[in-house]
Amino acid sequence: MSRKQIIIGIVVVLCAGLGVYALIKSRGATHDSDEETVQENVPPLVSVQVGTLKRMTLRRYVTGYGTVEPAPATAEQPAGGATLAAPVAGVVARVNVVAGQQVNRGDVLMELNSGAMTADYAEQAAARLEKLYAQQNASLKNLQDAEAQLASLRVIAPLSGTVTRLNVKPGESVDVNTTVAEVIDLNRLAVSAAIPVAEVNDLKTGEEVQISGKGLQPVNGQDARSTLATLSFVSPAVDLGNGAVLTRATLPADSGLRPGQFVPLRIVTAVHTNCLAAPAEGVVMDESGHSVIALVHGDEATQTPVQAGLREDGWVELAGTGLKEGDAVVTVGAYGLPEKTKIRVVNSPADEAPATNSSSTK
Repeated sequence: MSRKQIIIGIVVVLCAGLGVYALIKSRGATHDSDEETVQENVPPLVSVQVGTLKRMTLRRYVTGYGTVEPAPATAEQPAGGATLAAPVAGVVARVNVVAGQQVNRGDVLMELNSGAMTADYAEQAAARLEKLYAQQNASLKNLQDAEAQLASLRVIAPLSGTVTRLNVKPGESVDVNTTVAEVIDLNRLAVSAAIPVAEVNDLKTGEEVQISGKGLQPVNGQDARSTLATLSFVSPAVDLGNGAVLTRATLPADSGLRPGQFVPLRIVTAVHTNCLAAPAEGVVMDESGHSVIALVHGDEATQTPVQAGLREDGWVELAGTGLKEGDAVVTVGAYGLPEKTKIRVVNSPADEAPATNSSSTK
């Protein structure tokens, strides 16, 4: 065999080998491409937690902080408290009460000696003239003058209530500007709060006010320490110093609150009963900024547009087509969830926190 024939043979074998290799490589690449295509077409499985839609009562609030104080005077009643000053300049002769004592309207809390007369002498003079007047031996004017003199040396309780402060002791000097005592009817209290003017348009007298405070009894079965009051006053004027409007809520007689206590409050401005609500973490925004929820159907979650309403205690009022009580919705994992995706639920809807405000109104 000639050298030329050998070279030609080698070239033919090499070409055949390269062809076989190219064919195998091509088939392998096609197989890998097919596997990648299959893998790309398999939807991802997302682990989520779910809750359920419920029927309940939701409320809208205006919130703030207020101070407990005596109720102001009304057309039917005097003020619920009074700060008492000395009627004349003098020296305290006797203090007839102690702080915390219950007193009745007209009780003598303390007596004074003035520079012109002592409390004892004025009392004796009034008693003597009363007897003389009864015997027609003294004029009515003389009796009235003696009684007025005695009254000027006494500090009288202007209302029935509790002595909350005593600022003087026997032997101390006082003048007409000295505050000597305070009496408050603890069953007639109110909470005054300054509310920003931007939120006042929603307020109307007669609305329910929920007030929280240490030591209060639960209201409507809730664990939160709170009491219910009634909005009784919304000032027509704005305080230029803080841009707020004074409001006042009248407390029930058994509120358990104390004068001077600083408390948080919520004024109920709207109540929606028997509305459909979802757990708040399940109501998210889509790319367009609209509210959506992820409704669960079997092993799929479908993004569904909704209209969100009132929010309270972790629940959001919903309105939307095809929604009904008991529908399962994605809660944890709802944000950023594709419009339709396969899911794996890692909890039971029964595990969600119970609704604290049921369908019955408070």
